[in-house]
Amino acid sequence: MLNESILFYHYPKCSTCKKAMAFLREHGISFEAIDISRAPPPERDLREMISRQGNVRSLFNTSGKSYREGGYATVVKNMSVDDAVKVLAKDGMLIKRPFVLTGRAALLGFDPKAWAQLA
Repeated sequence: MLNESILFYHYPKCSTCKKAMAFLREHGISFEAIDISRAPPPERDLREMISRQGNVRSLFNTSGKSYREGGYATVVKNMSVDDAVKVLAKDGMLIKRPFVLTGRAALLGFDPKAWAQLA
């Protein structure tokens, strides 16, 4: 188990985020819940997540309203990493959630098997 509290970026109305939060509680994992719509992850954390995930596209919440309304389905393909990071840092609703970044884990979305590394 992690000794320090993790930053857990989520959207309170998201059912997947609620499942992830329940997982953390069930496993006794200390976390600080941050509403991603009000306080998106900072650029340095977004860059670290991109580095660990291998590509910037994996960070986008492709089923979200912000993504659809912004026309990102066509724009993201040609976006530079710098431009993508700036857009994601301004609109947390564009980011796939939940979003957890620790020294040993870089998690987007909720997959109990992947999240077991936090326990």
